[in-house]
Amino acid sequence: MPRRKAEAGLEPNRRSELLRAAARLFVEKGFDATTTRDIADAVGMRSGSPFYHFRSKQELLKAAMVEGLDAGYGRLLAAIDGIADPGQRLRILVRTHLGTLLEEECHSPMLLGETRALDAAAHAEIAAAFDRYQQPWQATLDQLAQAGRIASAASPVRLLLFGMLNWCKHWYRPDGRLSLDQLADSAVALLLGEPPAKEDGKSSSP
Repeated sequence: MPRRKAEAGLEPNRRSELLRAAARLFVEKGFDATTTRDIADAVGMRSGSPFYHFRSKQELLKAAMVEGLDAGYGRLLAAIDGIADPGQRLRILVRTHLGTLLEEECHSPMLLGETRALDAAAHAEIAAAFDRYQQPWQATLDQLAQAGRIASAASPVRLLLFGMLNWCKHWYRPDGRLSLDQLADSAVALLLGEPPAKEDGKSSSP
């Protein structure tokens, strides 16, 4: 379905700002409790302006999730390009995912619980975007299992890994003593049962 004329006229930066603000508010307050005014105030628009560009809050939620996941997928592919070793690739996937969550302030992975507000067509679009995002993870876990470096690459392993990483959003402090590199090393060490990687002769563990 073609986008509405008003949506197509929204400047890319403003569109991105609107989607980012809506996603943040949906995470912080919940989809049902977030109002049109809340979203508009967050980006300095009039209270009804977001819905000149998106037909409904539901459309905003779907777009925030799909576009956020697809942007994250693009970052993953760029980060692991040319990386053959699955252990190294897993570490890069984890670090990139944490960067998306905690540095890029992408809230898409945190919004899965709000999809109950969406219709079947929106669910299908989000599921397709999430499937794309999971592909390099599953391929990497499969290689690690084939090499005997993890016991299983079954889908619960991947989903548990996502759950662990996404939960960092609730407790990680950028001004704390743990860097994102150290956090990524610790997560990979937990999964592989290996000591965290060392850099310049020093352990990167906390």
